[in-house]
Order: sequence, then structure tokens, then C-alpha cells
Amino acid sequence: MSQQNSREKAMEVGRRTGRDPIVLAAAGSVLLAWYQYYVRGNKEHGLFIGLWPPTMLAFSNAVHIEEIREEVGERMETLLDREP
Repeated sequence: MSQQNSREKAMEVGRRTGRDPIVLAAAGSVLLAWYQYYVRGNKEHGLFIGLWPPTMLAFSNAVHIEEIREEVGERMETLLDREP
């Protein structure tokens, strides 16, 4: 139940800002990676942090695809259960 509430809160933030929270986190990671790489000169940390955004976005896409698959499956069951 707690997971559902936290998910609803995240979706509400996304609706208010017009962005998925994962996209905002990925953008922040890119900025942090640039800071580490160029400003602090710590190239290893910059490259490591630079790997986070594609990982976060790929995970987010996988979750969204699974949600869509479940919804399509539910709708297909509903359509198939109808009497002609």
C-alpha cells in the first residue's frame, strides 16, 4: 500500500511539473557529471556519474512498457470475455 502511495505522489509531481521525476533526476545527474568532470577535474567520477542517466531512463522505460503490457492484457481479456 505504501508503494502505491509513493507512486501516486511521484505521478502527481510529474503532472504538476509536466515531467517524469526520472527525467529530472537524469538531468540532474548530467549536470553533476559535468561538474565533476570539468569543474573539479575528477574525470573518473564524472564518467561514472555520466552513466547514471541512461541507466535511469532505461529502467523507467522498462517499467512503463510493463505497465502498458499489463493494461493491454487486461483490455484484451475484457474484449474477449464479451458476448457477441
